[in-house]
Amino acid sequence: MNRPASAPMRNLPDKRRRTVVTPEGIALPFTIGSRAARFGALLLDFLIIGLALLALTLLLIWMFGGLFSATDGTGAMNGAAEFLMIFYFLLLFAARYGYFLGFEMGPRGATPGKRLLGLRVAARDGGRLTAEAVIARNLLRDIEIFLPLVLIFSAPSGEGGPAGVAAAAWFACFMLFAVFNKDAMRAGDLIAGTWVVEAPRARLAAALSTSAAAASGTSSLTGARYDFSDSELGVYGEYELQTLERVLRDSNDDTIGQVAETICRKIGWTTGAGDERAFLEAFYAQLRARLEGGLRFGQRKADKYS
Repeated sequence: MNRPASAPMRNLPDKRRRTVVTPEGIALPFTIGSRAARFGALLLDFLIIGLALLALTLLLIWMFGGLFSATDGTGAMNGAAEFLMIFYFLLLFAARYGYFLGFEMGPRGATPGKRLLGLRVAARDGGRLTAEAVIARNLLRDIEIFLPLVLIFSAPSGEGGPAGVAAAAWFACFMLFAVFNKDAMRAGDLIAGTWVVEAPRARLAAALSTSAAAASGTSSLTGARYDFSDSELGVYGEYELQTLERVLRDSNDDTIGQVAETICRKIGWTTGAGDERAFLEAFYAQLRARLEGGLRFGQRKADKYS
């Protein structure tokens, strides 16, 4: 199978709009997150991490500060204090790497900073965002941010000589990589096959609450009744639910028709022409109810492959 392609959407003035063709052959529209929004989200995430670490540090000092004033008789730090220091450095490591990995591997694909600014991480091929992609894009953050900052701030002092200045210039290219490509991708995004896109904050559940098809499974257009069995709904998971939500929110007739045809082919249904949106609204509402019911019993289906 050929790799799905992406191309700019036609008839849209926004240069950040893209259309991605998923592995199922469905064209989905996306809007690339702006550089300003991404920078703001990163600052918010670092602020959240910093405040959490500060609160944790003060708590540990308040609870165990006396350990550091006691020694083992030779002036060395006692065993309890050494254990606490090791524990603290492990927490720093987890905060630095686990924060981004944990949130971006979640169903929303976004850290709290990204969610506050309406952004999320998505796979550029339209498929599911994998753990491997999230790990790859985040492991490069040291090369893109921390290492360049260290070299840039140390260069004026003359440390490292000409080699230090050359290294600072080289790593600055990684830091500024997102500035020089139209999709605002970091080097980590390029390697991982991801990009950061806008995720509208509006909840589809509220928009569908007045829809007859979503509420009762009955089309107001044709009167057709859409009631799906557990086996039919069990074909898809959370990722497909999020994709369907995005399709219904964008309200592109061509995309809705393609998605309805794909689902019908998958579950063995046939719908009348012109009733595709009612079919998708009913399928979305029932699939969401099924997945939420499964979560209450500790059963989670991430996607159609799980």
